[in-house]
Amino acid sequence: MRRDPLHSRLITALLAPVLLLTLAGCEDTPPEGSGAGFAGLGDSAEGYAQARPGTTLRFPEDHGAHPDYRIEWWYLTANLEDDTGEPMGLQWTLFRQALSPPNETPSNETPPTDPQAPGAWEADQLWMAHMAVSRGEQHAVAERFARSHSADPTRDRTGQAGAVAQPFRAWLDDWTLATRVEDPNADTFERLTLTAFDGEGESRIGYRLELTAEGPLVLHGDAGFSQKSADGQGSIYVSQPFWRVEGEVMLAGESHRVSGQGWLDREWSSQLLGPEQAGWDWFSLHLDDGHRLMAFQLRGGGEAGGDYRSGTWITPAGDPRALAPEALTLTPLASATVAGREVPTRWRLEVPSAALDLIVEAPYAQRWMDTSVPYWEGEVIARDRESDERLGTGYLEMTGY
Repeated sequence: MRRDPLHSRLITALLAPVLLLTLAGCEDTPPEGSGAGFAGLGDSAEGYAQARPGTTLRFPEDHGAHPDYRIEWWYLTANLEDDTGEPMGLQWTLFRQALSPPNETPSNETPPTDPQAPGAWEADQLWMAHMAVSRGEQHAVAERFARSHSADPTRDRTGQAGAVAQPFRAWLDDWTLATRVEDPNADTFERLTLTAFDGEGESRIGYRLELTAEGPLVLHGDAGFSQKSADGQGSIYVSQPFWRVEGEVMLAGESHRVSGQGWLDREWSSQLLGPEQAGWDWFSLHLDDGHRLMAFQLRGGGEAGGDYRSGTWITPAGDPRALAPEALTLTPLASATVAGREVPTRWRLEVPSAALDLIVEAPYAQRWMDTSVPYWEGEVIARDRESDERLGTGYLEMTGY
């Protein structure tokens, strides 16, 4: 259902303070000793389902929402070129945050008389969506909020926000990632359309893109369980790193025909981080020889108080090999001042088992996401450290700076 701009601004004004409190996002970094982790993602998750090794994943069902878990996202990044050959980058993310464990009414809500028909302002799920478009020094960002009730089947496809598995659709207002597969018996996640626009006139940004999977889904970690700390916290983590992307991108009111590669992450968890982890550095790389690499480090939460690292080396055929914490090294080499913070934008990334020794650098440092929970997200170029040969492109996300 399309929402008018006034309605969207009203929803944002009403929900932003609630979401900020829920995510503990009132501070960029938690106070020392707070034990909440970055953005509250280390908070205790009693009453929610827990991400654990041995979880059986089922598709297409797991493309949809998991309201028994506290947090979840559908996260797309893409490295594109416009019709003049100029690089462009984009991000679109839909976040879901549960307000209370299943079958527990939030403290500020009145239990509905009929649990199958909650009132219009009763909600147990908050939604947030981010959009970003980049080209050269240009970097534009937009954000929206919504709310829903997981016990309301009548709003399954008509509410302001949601995610359903078959046929696949994930949306907030008119920002929509949806299938373009007509056969209801087929996997409707394999070919998607992403539509999202914001602003008017010279400030208008957005995209309408077609995504076509040219490889399989990839399960990270232990058959989909991605450990995030030495104490065992983690998430269910699945990626589609083989998107071919084509369509139209709008930036500063100008339209560009684009094509390139995309990477979509799906994660759900109830306690993603350990309580002392202050943020993360996450890389997704499309290498020119067809391999893909996902690598991250979470600052804190490792052995003896060090950082916790993990990753996945993916063959051109889509076969994943999990990388243990000792199998990769991430070393910041240079920083830039971004939004008044020192943010590392040049890294050395080593994976000895894949004979990789890379310099990964952001060609444009000013990619700050000035959203309710702020972070850095932008395009990177990967080069061989010894020869300086360009080996691929990708995206880098950094939180907690």
